[in-house]
Amino acid sequence: MHLSKANFSTSNLLNLLQIIACLLVLVFFSSCTNPPYRGNDVLGADEFVMDSYRIREGKLSILSMEGKEIEELPSSLLEEYQDVINNGDVLQVAIYHPTRHDLVESVQRIGQVVGFRVTDGKIFLPDLPGVRVEGLTLHQAQDAIEKLYREQIRDVNVFLSYRDRILRKVELAGLVMVPNIPVDGRLRLFETLSIAKVPPNANLFKSYVVRENALLPVDLYKLLKEGDMGQNIVMRGGDKVYIADPSASTLMVLGEVHKERVVDLPDGFMTLRKAIGEAGGILPSGDRSYIQIIRGNILHPKIYTLNWEHVVRLPSDSMLLIPGDIVYVAARPLSEWNRFVNDLLPTFIALDLITKGIKSVGIEVP
Repeated sequence: MHLSKANFSTSNLLNLLQIIACLLVLVFFSSCTNPPYRGNDVLGADEFVMDSYRIREGKLSILSMEGKEIEELPSSLLEEYQDVINNGDVLQVAIYHPTRHDLVESVQRIGQVVGFRVTDGKIFLPDLPGVRVEGLTLHQAQDAIEKLYREQIRDVNVFLSYRDRILRKVELAGLVMVPNIPVDGRLRLFETLSIAKVPPNANLFKSYVVRENALLPVDLYKLLKEGDMGQNIVMRGGDKVYIADPSASTLMVLGEVHKERVVDLPDGFMTLRKAIGEAGGILPSGDRSYIQIIRGNILHPKIYTLNWEHVVRLPSDSMLLIPGDIVYVAARPLSEWNRFVNDLLPTFIALDLITKGIKSVGIEVP
């Protein structure tokens, strides 16, 4: 399937570029001992907590903080619709009759091997001329077939379902085990993801749903992890779902910690306490009164300065990090921001070039 191949190659390219970018940053920080910036424009714990409450609102709020404005999910996407049979659909037909075992077994055998494909608007069943089903719902088609059979055989019952659909299906790629799923006007996103067997470690923040070449404002984390059925849209034929790798979004913990590292952020956020724990904690040489979070563009960033007391005393969910954040634990004070930026600039220019390279291959993800 072309979609799957494209997404898998795109994912591999993203991962490779991301690893290169992270290595550049880690090499830089391992070769210097930059202390924190102590200028007047540094934000404190109050601002960090307030932004954390915005993060808790979910994916759309996080994207807004990153400068990406996305409209709210329209309620119309939650409404079921009347689905009809199309040319090329393959139907599963089952028949029950107390004595006509020959007919029952004949229909069952064909259904198990190939199914009944709609050709020129019709399907062809044993003992019947072509039955026009195109444009009918499953229930209407079932009644039509049953009526024709009952003109010949009394007490016959017909059961109809989809075996496969050419146009009316959802295509899936990334970390899924099922590449496509037929829709029926009632199939919803939660059921789709369940059938596709999305792994528990998937990056739900970077996963997305595309309809008619446009991203839908769906928060998969809220749907799967918080049970928010307000995200449970009804799927339509042609929808595309991509489930991202755990490492598709990350943050970095650097400076005076036991293990400088890149941390995967599959949910789109993480508590500051957990991020520091992922790095093995702060070294004795670290200045615990200056734990800094650098967020956004390095030339015009938000820089929060926190004290260790904030980390241990404030609730964990009031101190949240998002993709791209850098947690930096310094060793000594710094008075000149210009020196800090000038030292960092070559590394972040490299990162910017990598980002432009990613965009140049046509990758646009939330």
